Amino acid sequence: MSWKIPLFKMYWDTQDIAAVTSVIKRGSYWTMGPELEQLENSIASFIGKKYGITYNSGTSALHATLLAYDIKQDDEVIVPSFTFIATANVVALTGATPVFADVETHSYGLDPVNVLEKITSKTKAIIPVHYGGGPCKNIKTLKEIAKEHHLILIEDAAESLGAKIHDRLVGTFGDAAMFSFCQNKVITAGEGGIIVTDSKHIAEKLRLIRSHGRVESKEGYFATTQELDYIQAGYNYRMPSINAALVLSQFKKFDKIIKMRREKAAYFTKKLSKIKNIRAPAESKGEHHVYQLYTIELPDKKTRDHLQQQLTKAGIMTKVYFEPIHLKTYYIKEFNYKQGDLPVTEELSEKLLTLPLYPTLTRKEMNYIITTIEKGYK
Repeated sequence: MSWKIPLFKMYWDTQDIAAVTSVIKRGSYWTMGPELEQLENSIASFIGKKYGITYNSGTSALHATLLAYDIKQDDEVIVPSFTFIATANVVALTGATPVFADVETHSYGLDPVNVLEKITSKTKAIIPVHYGGGPCKNIKTLKEIAKEHHLILIEDAAESLGAKIHDRLVGTFGDAAMFSFCQNKVITAGEGGIIVTDSKHIAEKLRLIRSHGRVESKEGYFATTQELDYIQAGYNYRMPSINAALVLSQFKKFDKIIKMRREKAAYFTKKLSKIKNIRAPAESKGEHHVYQLYTIELPDKKTRDHLQQQLTKAGIMTKVYFEPIHLKTYYIKEFNYKQGDLPVTEELSEKLLTLPLYPTLTRKEMNYIITTIEKGYK
């Protein structure tokens, strides 16, 4: 369908084109070029972590992190069902069991009380998700739970680069954190991801897993005639240099992009908060949201579905982020999950709707969305 207003648009400028063109014109090192290390250092420094390791997607980055922490068959990892399916899939791909816990209704992050109920002798890690550009409300409590039970805490911060809670950046609470550069994220190269950590040991393992289990020379595989050793089985999860150059260029505009997104979100919230029975996203005291998604909450599924239909008829794209993972066919068949296992997640997923939001969304387009919502309610 051709949308009048799509759900998202990538923000780009001539600097992005120049950055990519420079790598292409170089005629070499379209992979494993110097841009990778520059990007890794830039993001790690921004978050305040010692190491950054880039990947070709956030999914492969999260998968590699579980492998680096030796998550394997017979282990259990607690994850939300209210997230993109990759958060659970990467656990299953290690042979471990994803154990779904319910979420709270403010930030849609893991509920610590339910997490505690799901911990067993087989539990090895917790993966909280920072939803839609905001911080997981209870991330500090989840960190305390992980520490008390000797569990690994891995933040899935795919959507929330730059988000804060009480002036502490998302990505600084866990043993490691993943950020995504997929095309709908606040800065993007179409695909890509990065892990940040303070552990030198884990960083070294992540690099091995990323590139076939190969011990790299200082020059790198494509720049040396030296025979290199392979000390474990690994994947080809490397990010291309062109992608790294594009993310680096985008990152230079990070503050500008976030400012534009927050301004759009504030306008939406001001207008939509006046409509009865619509809950607009809101920051609690001390929180800083980057609004990768702008998600509203409706009273029930019937109202949500009717409103989505009205917006679709008007050419406005919307999307349900997220439908419960535990009710997808694979997880029902393989892990015996069923309706009713996570009541809060199941109820929320029937009431939420994500509206278009991106830096170049115009005031005219925003007013068109708001007017359509008002008419839909009438």
